[in-house]
This record gives sequence, C-alpha cells and structure tokens, in this order.
Amino acid sequence: MELLITGPEEARRTLALAHGAGQPMDAPAMELLAAGLAQAGLRVVRFEFSYMARRRRAGGRGGGPDRQPVLEETWRAVITQVAAGMAGGAGSLAIGGRSMGGRIASLVADECGVGALVCFAYPFHPAGRPDKLRTAHLAELRTPTLILQGERDPFGNRAEVAGYRLSPAVTVHWIADGDHGFKPRKMSGRTLEQNTAEAVAQTAAFLSRLQRTAGGS
Repeated sequence: MELLITGPEEARRTLALAHGAGQPMDAPAMELLAAGLAQAGLRVVRFEFSYMARRRRAGGRGGGPDRQPVLEETWRAVITQVAAGMAGGAGSLAIGGRSMGGRIASLVADECGVGALVCFAYPFHPAGRPDKLRTAHLAELRTPTLILQGERDPFGNRAEVAGYRLSPAVTVHWIADGDHGFKPRKMSGRTLEQNTAEAVAQTAAFLSRLQRTAGGS
C-alpha cells in the first residue's frame, strides 16, 4: 500500500492518519493537519482507502466509500505495515483520522493493540440524524483515546455529546466554535489556522503524556 509520510523519520511518536469520506489523503485539510503534526515532532503516515485510490486513478470520478468490513480490513493492513518497522510494534503506534477515517480506526484499535487513538471530528451520528448514534463501541473502548471535536459539529456537537456514554479511556477536547472541519465563524474571533493549531497541540501533548506514562523518553 502506498504511504505518504510527513515529519522526521527519527520521530519518537508515529501517527497513522486516515482521510475522511469525501477527501483524499492529500486534501488541503489533511495537508494542513499533517504539516502541523510534523512540525510538532510527530511522524505522520497517511494512506488511502481503496475506493479513494480508485477515484484518484479515475481522475476524481468514482463511487462512495467501501463497505465497513473493507474499510476495517484496510486499517488492519496499514497497522501491520507501519508497525512492522517500529521497535515496539503496534503497541507503540498511534492511529486515527479525520471523520470517517477516525471512526473506522476506533473500530479496530482495541483488536489491533495500538498504543493510542486520535480522532479529528468524530462522526457521532450522520448529519441531521442524532437518533442514529455511532457510539456503542466507544462506551467499551480500552485504547487511550483523544477526540478533537468542533463545538458546532453537525455530526455531534457539544450539547449532544454531553449525553453520550463514553469509556473512561476517551477524552474529548472541544475546539472553540468549530464546525466539522474545525472552521469557526468570523464572529468568534478565531481562525481555522488557530483551531487546527490547537488540535495539533492537544494531540502532541496527549501522545507525549502517554509515552511518559509508558516509560518512554
């Protein structure tokens, strides 16, 4: 599988990062996020699900996302491929992604024994369908998890998520006035760049804390 690697090769922390449902691994939002994480000292490994790779070969045309079992199997293959080159194996690897990419990562994290999970804009439910929750497994998740969520995210805003049952392993950090892409309104006085930088800083701090707890340097 083709991997896109950003950040120092000798980085002590590696984050495998998946794209959302509608954008490829090198979309502007993914580039902004990966560049910030790399600047924070992380090695970021991106990949594309097979449906998105097909779209790329077809010049942007193609169908929707693969079925969930196929998406999950792709994540398992990526974890195996990336962890094979790491001294600590899967246990020293963090995984995550934007929206759908993070959701699928959360479904395989415990099974694959990864060290951490980071979800950027988790789709707690489809937009406009707060009754159709995607949270059952989050109540039992054992992998240390950070969810970065915009306060106005239509896939799960602050008021809605407050009522969900989440595992003690899950921490939710709220991005001020952010939508699903973390973009705030002008009236907030904040910018997309500021909100992205906050998400990056929280991710770096979260993974550093885990590494110290595990006895790493």
